[in-house]
Amino acid sequence: MHISVLLKESVDSLNLQEDSVVVDATLGYAGHSSEILKRITRGCLFAFDQDRDAIAYSKQKLQEIGTNFEIIKSNFSAMKEELNKRGIYEVDAILFDLGVSSVQLDQKDRGFSYHQDAKLDMRMDQEATFCAYDVVNNYTEEQLSTIFYKYAETKYARSIAHNIVKSRENKNIETTLELAEIIKNSVPESVRRKKHPAKVIFQAIRIEVNHELDVLEQSLKDALSLLSEGGRVAVITFHSLEDRIVKRVFKEYSEVDKMVRGLPDIPPEYKKDYRLVFHKAICPSQDELERNHRSHSAKLRVIERINKERET
Repeated sequence: MHISVLLKESVDSLNLQEDSVVVDATLGYAGHSSEILKRITRGCLFAFDQDRDAIAYSKQKLQEIGTNFEIIKSNFSAMKEELNKRGIYEVDAILFDLGVSSVQLDQKDRGFSYHQDAKLDMRMDQEATFCAYDVVNNYTEEQLSTIFYKYAETKYARSIAHNIVKSRENKNIETTLELAEIIKNSVPESVRRKKHPAKVIFQAIRIEVNHELDVLEQSLKDALSLLSEGGRVAVITFHSLEDRIVKRVFKEYSEVDKMVRGLPDIPPEYKKDYRLVFHKAICPSQDELERNHRSHSAKLRVIERINKERET
C-alpha cells in the first residue's frame, strides 16, 4: 500500500484555488493528485509518470473524483515541452514527489528492493531497455565506483565495485539478493550491524538507471519558468542529493545579492522574481513518522513566483 508522504503539508502549500491549473510532475499512485483534484473543481490537473502500472491505477482512481485531468506518459524532464504542445504556457502550481514509490518497492518483480529476490531491473519506465542488470554487469570497476561515491556517498564504493567485478568473472549477477550479498560482504562487520549497506547502493543504481539527478535541475528551472504570478512549486525529496539540488536552485532564484540585501530600497535590477515560502525545509510530523517509516528522510521545500514581468 502506498502512503503519500507530507500529503496535507505539500498540497496546502500550493495555495490552490477552484480554478487552478496544476501539474503533478510525479503522479505515482495518485495520492497527491487525488487531493489536488478534489480542490480544483473548475481547474485542470496535468499529471506526469512513466510507470504504466501506476498510470492505469491512477487513471481509475482520479476518474472517481473528476474528469478535469490528463495523465501524460513521460518523464517530468519533458514537462514544459508536453504542456506547450497542449497550448499550456502558464500554470498555478507544480508538485514534485521524488524517489521511488512504496508500491514499486513492494512489487517483487520490479527489482527495486534488496529484501526480495528478483531480476535486477529498477526501471521506472518498464518500456525502457536499460536496466540495473546492465549497470551491474557491464559497467567497469571505475564506473561502478564513481556512481557509488556520487549517488550512495559511501566510503566503501571502491571495495563494493571491486567485488562486483570480481564476482561476475565467474558468472553474471542476475538477481537482487545475489547483488545484496556481494555488497554485504564488501563492508566491515561493524557497518553491517548498523544498517544493510545494500540500501544506498541500490539507491545509487536506481538513480543511474533512471537518470534521476541528471534531469532534476533543468526540470526545476523549467517548472519555475512555467509559473504564473503567485504560483508555487513544491518539492518533496527523500535523500540529501536531491535536496541539495532543490535547495541550490531555489536559492539561486530567490536570494538577493548580498551586496544589496540590507538596503531599505533594493534597486529593481537586483530584485528577484521568486521567494521562498518556507526558509527551512518542512519535515514529517511525529505522528506521520510513527505511521509511515518511509517518511523519515522526507523534506518539503516550496517557492513562489512574485513577479511575472521579467523572464527567468
